Amino acid sequence: VQLQASGGGLVQAGDSLRLSCAASGRTFRNYYIGWFRQSPGKEREFVAAIRWNARHTYYTDSVKGRFTISRGDAENTVHLQMNSLKPEDTAVYYCAADQHLILSAIRTPDQYDYWGQGTLVTVSS
Repeated sequence: VQLQASGGGLVQAGDSLRLSCAASGRTFRNYYIGWFRQSPGKEREFVAAIRWNARHTYYTDSVKGRFTISRGDAENTVHLQMNSLKPEDTAVYYCAADQHLILSAIRTPDQYDYWGQGTLVTVSS
């Protein structure tokens, strides 16, 4: 599965961005799709995930109420709507997918088999 992340950019604090993750070659049926982010000098951290079939969503505490992960209209697309952005949200954002995760593993980057290339989000104060 090849993943393509897009939608990053430079915004001001309080602005919004919508990231997209598109899979080529197959749909997201039966997959967990996760968004992670990585800032310079920091480890890659979990942001949000969605279980495609069940539409269950999961978030890290720092983005709850501001970010929303959702299925796209196409079965190979997932979005991450990011509102009320803060400078600390600045990072490269990656989408990832895996078909065989268990719930307890969805926040762990190395449990995902497939990764997109990352899209840079920069939030200025």
